[in-house]
Amino acid sequence: MKKILLLILLSSLVISCNTKPEKIESEGLSSEEKIDSTKIKTLFNSALIDGKSYEWLRDLTQNIGGRLSGSPEAAKAVLWGEKLMKEVGLDSVWLQHVMVPHWVRGEKEVATYATNSIQKKVPICALGFSVATPNSGILAEVLEVTSLAEAEALGEKMNGKIVFFNRPFDNTLINTFSAYGGCVDQRVQGAAVCGKFGAKGVIVRSMTNAVDDFPHTGTMSYGDLPQEQHIPTAAISSSAANILSEDLKENPNLKFYFKQSCETLPDAPSFNVVGEIRGTETPQNIFVVGGHLDSWDLGEGAHDDGAGVVQSLEVAYLFKKNNIKPKNTIRIVFFMNEENGTRGAKKYAELAKLNKENHIGGLESDAGGHTPRGFSIDANSVNTKLLQSWKTLLSPYGLHDLDKGGSGADISPLKEENVTLVGYRPDSQRYFDYHHTSRDTFDKVNKRELELGSASMASIVYLMDKYLYNNTLVKL
Repeated sequence: MKKILLLILLSSLVISCNTKPEKIESEGLSSEEKIDSTKIKTLFNSALIDGKSYEWLRDLTQNIGGRLSGSPEAAKAVLWGEKLMKEVGLDSVWLQHVMVPHWVRGEKEVATYATNSIQKKVPICALGFSVATPNSGILAEVLEVTSLAEAEALGEKMNGKIVFFNRPFDNTLINTFSAYGGCVDQRVQGAAVCGKFGAKGVIVRSMTNAVDDFPHTGTMSYGDLPQEQHIPTAAISSSAANILSEDLKENPNLKFYFKQSCETLPDAPSFNVVGEIRGTETPQNIFVVGGHLDSWDLGEGAHDDGAGVVQSLEVAYLFKKNNIKPKNTIRIVFFMNEENGTRGAKKYAELAKLNKENHIGGLESDAGGHTPRGFSIDANSVNTKLLQSWKTLLSPYGLHDLDKGGSGADISPLKEENVTLVGYRPDSQRYFDYHHTSRDTFDKVNKRELELGSASMASIVYLMDKYLYNNTLVKL
């Protein structure tokens, strides 16, 4: 009997421990900070219990899919976004017209080469804005390089050859976006460098930390080259790049074949989707919160940037659900054409200036839907210090990183001395496994991580709305 009572007592203690309410440390906080701490906890609770972002993302990715600018899917996404903003109950919702580039991939690309009498198939995809190969494809010897400068030094030796850019990520860099930045010039500018010397084509190692068989697309440019010097440009998977590099050491004269049928069509009409909660005290002051609605066509655009879109709208949803009435106007924007032109961002900034709108801040989510880590801050020194002073309030939620840095491609055109721009920064270690690939699908996004991101964004918007406008020189 005593043993039974002891077991019951121990079970009660375990249950008690497991059901003990979570407390966010408030010791040492001022009375106002305690209010803020409670409000932030409420935002996180709401996102994790009653969040909508995950189901919104399911709908966007599963029922519409990849949304390359100018495509029918992008047009469907505009209508989807407009409808959803109205359902959330924003004070006003409208579409902002913008003409966007319209590049299409065409038939699935093919690439092969032979070595030691073995024919090898290569995972390959055309890069955005590339021209097509001839209908029969191209076949040529390969020159391997690791930088634009190395390619430039080859000069006329590139004539009639396929140039293979094979500079991998620096995997010693903890911030994988820094590794991406250290490599992406070969993807963007490779054809511009090689085309002027008569190269027949360019292939580029995919932009990823991973070694796998999924090629990564992305935009490229011919710069100011005349059209007759535009050459077909494609990415091959990182695994294929490693194998090709080794095969070239054994057989420097091997010939590589690839075929692609992409083309650039005339610009197409599209829209930014815009909605707002009007401010109660200084409605003329505007905070933008956004992500980009377009995506590449290979996958479903889940991490890039469906996650950012639904998280941005969930900021407004969480404000309304918790009866938070912002002092300033909070404007949610689903930008169009970030991936291959940033026309939506440019149009938004152009109209903001034309309409003499007073933007005092912005937040962008375009780094995936993984676990929140913090925010990068692009602001003057006063407001940078102000945002960094909120670390005590934000760190209980894993938001430890509040560092100077860029904000995002879509809100950066709003940059001025007294405009405070912030980029949402989730963990980056897995992001480039999916970025611009067929793997960027809904199933790669974790529901809880996505919701934590929404709450993180809502929390910093709450703090910026409450405190920042008092510390910014605005023209009222």
